[in-house]
Amino acid sequence: MQNKGLVKLFAILFGLVSIYQLSFTFKANSIEDEARAYASGDAAKERQFLDSISNEKVFSLGVADYTYNQVKDNSMNLGLDLKGGVNVILQVSVKDILKGLANYSKDATFNQALDNASEAQVTSQNTFVEDFFIAFDEIKGDKKLASPDIFGNRTLSEEITFDMSDSEVQPIIERKVDESIVSAFEVLRKRIDEFGVTSPNIQRLGNSGRILVELPGVKDVERATKLLQSTAQLEFWDAYRGDQFLNFLSEANELLKDMETEKDAEKQADSTVATDTTQDDKIADLLGDDPDSTAVNDNNPIGKLIKGFGYQGGPVVAQFATKDKGTMEEYLNMPQVRALLPADFRYVKFAFGKPDTDSEIVELYALAGNRDNMPPLSGAVITDARQEYGPTGKPVVSMQMNSKGAKIWEEMTGVAYQQQSQIAIVLDNVVYSAPGVTTGAISGGNSQISGDFTLNEATDLANVLRAGKLPASADIIQSEVVGPSLGQEAIDSGQLSFAIALALVLLWMIVYYGKGGLFADIAMLFNILLIFGVLSGLGAVLTLPGIAGIVLTIGMSVDANVLIFERIREELEKGKGQKESIQDGFSNALSSILDANITTGLTALILFVFGTGPIKGFATTLLIGIGTSLFTAIFITRLIVDWYVNRGGTLTFSTGVTKNLFRNININFLKKRKVAYILSGALLVISLGSLFTNGLDQGVDFVGGRTYQVRFPQAVSSSEISKTLNDFFGSADAKTFGNANQLKITTKYKVDETGAEVDEEIRKSLYTELQPYLGDASYDDFISDNEHKTVGLMKYYKVSPTIADDLKKESFWAVLGSLLVVFLYILLRFKRWQFSLGAVAAVFHDVIIVLGVFSLTYKFMPFSMEIDQAFIAAILTVIGYSLNDTVVVFDRIREFFNEHTAWPFNKVINSSLSSTLSRTLNTSLTTLVVLLAIFFFGGDSIRGFMFALIVGVVVGTYSSLFIATPIMYDSVKKGDAKESLRKKEEVVEETAEA
Repeated sequence: MQNKGLVKLFAILFGLVSIYQLSFTFKANSIEDEARAYASGDAAKERQFLDSISNEKVFSLGVADYTYNQVKDNSMNLGLDLKGGVNVILQVSVKDILKGLANYSKDATFNQALDNASEAQVTSQNTFVEDFFIAFDEIKGDKKLASPDIFGNRTLSEEITFDMSDSEVQPIIERKVDESIVSAFEVLRKRIDEFGVTSPNIQRLGNSGRILVELPGVKDVERATKLLQSTAQLEFWDAYRGDQFLNFLSEANELLKDMETEKDAEKQADSTVATDTTQDDKIADLLGDDPDSTAVNDNNPIGKLIKGFGYQGGPVVAQFATKDKGTMEEYLNMPQVRALLPADFRYVKFAFGKPDTDSEIVELYALAGNRDNMPPLSGAVITDARQEYGPTGKPVVSMQMNSKGAKIWEEMTGVAYQQQSQIAIVLDNVVYSAPGVTTGAISGGNSQISGDFTLNEATDLANVLRAGKLPASADIIQSEVVGPSLGQEAIDSGQLSFAIALALVLLWMIVYYGKGGLFADIAMLFNILLIFGVLSGLGAVLTLPGIAGIVLTIGMSVDANVLIFERIREELEKGKGQKESIQDGFSNALSSILDANITTGLTALILFVFGTGPIKGFATTLLIGIGTSLFTAIFITRLIVDWYVNRGGTLTFSTGVTKNLFRNININFLKKRKVAYILSGALLVISLGSLFTNGLDQGVDFVGGRTYQVRFPQAVSSSEISKTLNDFFGSADAKTFGNANQLKITTKYKVDETGAEVDEEIRKSLYTELQPYLGDASYDDFISDNEHKTVGLMKYYKVSPTIADDLKKESFWAVLGSLLVVFLYILLRFKRWQFSLGAVAAVFHDVIIVLGVFSLTYKFMPFSMEIDQAFIAAILTVIGYSLNDTVVVFDRIREFFNEHTAWPFNKVINSSLSSTLSRTLNTSLTTLVVLLAIFFFGGDSIRGFMFALIVGVVVGTYSSLFIATPIMYDSVKKGDAKESLRKKEEVVEETAEA
């Protein structure tokens, strides 16, 4: 090997840099262990300890000193499934952005096009803007996008003129929408930075308006999701006195009573005639307390919901139970009810206050709306916001406005002072406070929001106001929440599977190859150091599938050393000297090693492009592992072997047990191909038959829904709980997940509805239905997040139907794309389409059989076999592994074809397969040992993933021997196959180069 000095220098530097990077991780773990011991399970106390040393020097490396924050920033990032936390995909509403750009136009064509685009989005692969343009073009008639009542408005007047065609307006609107999404991305990023999460990840997903946010280690999940979804739409409205609307509520109540009892129109009109009564009489009539009143409790739609009223002259109209808020909103939005409002109040805007969490009471306010439904003052004027404490000692949020806002605020407060009225401060359509003005007009632009805040709520509100408002609503269309205790369990199981797999592989290499195997083990351990060092240096996130990727890399990295050692043994058997055999062995194996790793790398790259979250983590570690494995196998192993030989050592690359194993084998594989075709044909028919009849157990990734992982204090019956939940949710499925006291519960209940309130409602309902099985656990215990949790909600996952459809299509294209890329690579590498056909046919065969096994067995297997994104990762890994095997065989066929020109083509094939059998079985066995270790010890969440890989490795090994090569052989046409191939100069040239 040339340039040994350069390789040594690079290896030393690479190793030192990896150790340097990993030292931060070890130090951070040490400090956090100390914090946990100090806090004794108190999360707040632990956080306080770490905050207290955040800027203190805690670590020294040479001349540099590092604070805890710097150590943490440089340490390895743990993913959601290892650390706990939340992972969400937010969909910024492009529909809302378009409405805003059109100044909330009332134009019927514009709004119909928006609705049509929303319907098209269910099945369309276009962006919302593209579907909107298509929908508008279909119904526009003479209308133009540049019309004054659409985009030709005052706001866009500098860029859009009335005489512009639609084709000229469209790119401007597309750019404006993209700018708004970028703005939303920046707002979210600022909020996350203020939130103080360690190693957050936020990224745009294409140009669809979707934003991925990962917050590992978050303890308060509800707080985090509220922070992400809050649009921070701050508005200031003049408020009416609540008692001015008691007569309206009474009339509305009568109208609703009449509608419910289907009274005739004449009586309905009579019942809505206002009478001149006192406020007490109105209240008594509304609540049904007046003996002479016609209101009765069993038909008293609004009255039976009212829990109280505001004070005389105050802004509160009435008080309601939080659970009845939605019902009351429906009543107030009914056109018949709105028609009862007096002319002076026709534009009134009803809004509810912030719910009282203790009493579960929410107050109704009446705000002075207007024709355009635009507030006199908005949050756009806020320049700063901060959390402070009010006169009563409770947290409040103080705000500072710019000069324009200060002027309007002075005018509003002056009028409110003169009229002794209130100004409502509204955030995201919730009234946080409605203070009166007692000291005259307020100048200087200072204002304050109070609302019975907790310290965290006030801090978060100040943060989102400083970061700015989102340009449109952002709904969570996919979310995953993992409790920290589940994360710790994943770390423990991952470490155990890693240690067992590593020990088995290291031992096997020594047993099979003796001292050569020992040298390969040293290179492998160095490889592991490099993988973790690169992960840490790149700031990549380590996930549980990522650990599986590393462990799988260990198994597959053996393949390069096996190829090299097998080639060296062949050269030794030819009678060559030790040094020459080693030289030729490394050289002859290089082509196969490169081809095998490139094909696996291509599938991993496709997985990286199409995957998200943990799947991207798996692809990342696999890609890094392929690179470092190549370096250590080709260079590091060579350095150690050369060093030993140059010192006079002797290497046989075998032991007494394995010296003659797989030697002088000559199997007629082609003669057995018809039997293999029949066997494979039967397996394919059975698999396809099951897929069409039995189907697959599709997870929420592909059908939408919510999945909850719940742990109980004792073993429970999944069928009994399924029945209990079905009675309430209408559709729910509970399966044992791991131990008998843990279930995975899936439901499509309210799957189309988004928002933190809906998620909270379903969690509460789930707790209520499961309460008889949860022992003494309260709801707070059920949803709490702590590292010592043993009972309750451990993890939940939500996918909306829209993104589920997209995930299914992306997965299909990922698999198809990997097959196409590999077909083209093999065609380029071997210059014959028959090689590509054989490889792709084998891969297709493997994928169908893996799917068939899952279809046939998912109903009775004792672990989850759901088809989700992780399963697609497994399929792509199977594709890579199968190709790895096949390409090694094809490389040997090409080599033998060029070396043994007098051999018949079938002898070339059979000899190639026989000579690579040792490598094929050795690599497959090693990989299987690794996969089995992860399967049994790696945790419940990846057991189905590992099972797919195990089946894939077995089938892939079989197909490389009995499917790929025979199909290639049978597809060569016209005369003697050998002569046909011999005429192709490209093959000869390619072989010579190899």
